[in-house]
Amino acid sequence: MLDIINAAGWPVWLLITTSVLCLAVIIERFLALRASVVFPARLPAQALDMLRQGKLGAEGLIRLSDQAPLGHVLAEVLMNRDETNGYRVAAAEDAGKDVAYRLNRYLPALSTIAVVAPLLGLFGTVIGMIEIFGSYTPAGGDPSQLARGISIALYNTAFGIIIAIPALVFHRYFRSRVEQYLHRMEREASALNRIINRGARA
Repeated sequence: MLDIINAAGWPVWLLITTSVLCLAVIIERFLALRASVVFPARLPAQALDMLRQGKLGAEGLIRLSDQAPLGHVLAEVLMNRDETNGYRVAAAEDAGKDVAYRLNRYLPALSTIAVVAPLLGLFGTVIGMIEIFGSYTPAGGDPSQLARGISIALYNTAFGIIIAIPALVFHRYFRSRVEQYLHRMEREASALNRIINRGARA
């Protein structure tokens, strides 16, 4: 591996740094976007029990909100249970925007890496081309410098593509997962809101 890094020249260190950042973001998002963290299965039933039992004090709502992003949305609906339907819907939508912002955190970094990595690879290719042209002199070419220039150009191009592909794939994957979570949260919030509306009319 060290031989490859040496053959790729100093521009490859930019790509190595980018790859480390990419891997860190992917691992962090995998942990943060687990279903058990974002959408615990017990929370809708817990929120419904709180409503039916009248345990809607500030402390209980704060605990519900802090458990998970879904809990934050459901707690907002319960907190505004005595308001009009339109007000509750608007409050839930605002809470959903806050949750969407948190769930999408760092995803722009992945899309940026997917764009920047090939450009860094292209930069390494240019450096390699400079090495190649620098190997030629009026007396002839230096084969070792020519070979080094080719290595720099090809390795950096390959590394840039290798980094960009998983960055783009995981960016799309995480975006899809976030959209799925938000859709499910909207459905759960709407269901809880309808129950509150039926109770108000009863």
